[in-house]
Amino acid sequence: MSKKFIRQREQREKKRIARERVETLFTLAERVFPYEPELADRYVEIALAVQQKAKIRLPRKWKRRYCKRCHSFLVPGKNARVRLRSRPYPHVVIKCLNCGYIMRYPYLREKKRKRMEKA
Repeated sequence: MSKKFIRQREQREKKRIARERVETLFTLAERVFPYEPELADRYVEIALAVQQKAKIRLPRKWKRRYCKRCHSFLVPGKNARVRLRSRPYPHVVIKCLNCGYIMRYPYLREKKRKRMEKA
């Protein structure tokens, strides 16, 4: 085996471990939020640091669960307001109630897919 092959395998292993850690940290944040919201925010910060260091992408389900500005773990109804808007384009609006930051996510693709399934 060449050194290049060994290095690539090590990199894959590091990224796999980082993904597992990020998943674990977000799951812990979800569990601990009702009791200690500050600890949940800290878990999110650690997960983001791990993700950034390992240069991996966050899954969509976790990417939308924290505030991009203050890095707090978002729970709809507790510290986040979620609204659906249809104009000028269909999108979900999530407002962080800690810092007031507003995030918008389009859902046009989902709407098109649903329309295609009906026809």
